[in-house]
Amino acid sequence: MLLRPTLKVFFDNIDHNKLLNMLMRRIDDKPLLKLIRRWLKAGILDSDKQVLHPETGTPQGGIVSPILANIYLHYALDVWFDETVRAHCRGGAYICRYADDFVCVFECESDAQRFYEVLPKRLGKFGLEVAAEKTNIIQFDWKSKERFEFLGFEFFRGKSRRGNMVLKRRTSRKKYRAALANFTVWCKKNCRLPKAMLFAAINRKLRGYWNYYGIRGNYKSMGDYFYHVTLILLKWLNRRSQKRSYTWSGYLALLKDFPLAKPRICHAF
Repeated sequence: MLLRPTLKVFFDNIDHNKLLNMLMRRIDDKPLLKLIRRWLKAGILDSDKQVLHPETGTPQGGIVSPILANIYLHYALDVWFDETVRAHCRGGAYICRYADDFVCVFECESDAQRFYEVLPKRLGKFGLEVAAEKTNIIQFDWKSKERFEFLGFEFFRGKSRRGNMVLKRRTSRKKYRAALANFTVWCKKNCRLPKAMLFAAINRKLRGYWNYYGIRGNYKSMGDYFYHVTLILLKWLNRRSQKRSYTWSGYLALLKDFPLAKPRICHAF
């Protein structure tokens, strides 16, 4: 069984005092703790140019916000799961978390149901709340056809080349479409750059995309993305002037002079 919880406005609900108590367990530098406290209490300028002094939460976009948020959930969730939840489970239990996005996997359905019931109470002690409408339990085994998304990937069951049942991953369709839409907007704004600058910038984007989504089993999705990127680029290159600049053969010749970074697997596991 798989539990896919979602937290409500996590970064806005972090309790400052609890967070500082967590930091004091590992940090004995009082000036540093004082600096973090002052940073948490610093005013925020809203859209109406009014300075707000939040009682909870960490400033959005702050450099230290992700680190402090990870520390907060480490004690609120990770330690509790390892020391308490696993000890009371009849079967195996596993948690995978990145910032406030996490999934919990249980071997027994009863363990998943019990965890689902106690999770809101545990998080409530730290001022956090579960979005019930976005949290669900999935029967994720080799017989069912359920899928779920996590960190930009879609997880599902499939067969390997040898015919064995394996866990497969591909780029989430939502993220895939959003990436192509963002690339289209970018090309529209930057298609008139000199070719050397234009292709260098596109290759930086492509390498960043491969570095994240380049996992084993996801090559087909990356190939589809690369193909559509080349079509979008051709479209906007032909709009650099009133006259169509490239036929398909001419475009392929251009790509020999300015090659695009092709899909590659960056993570074997």
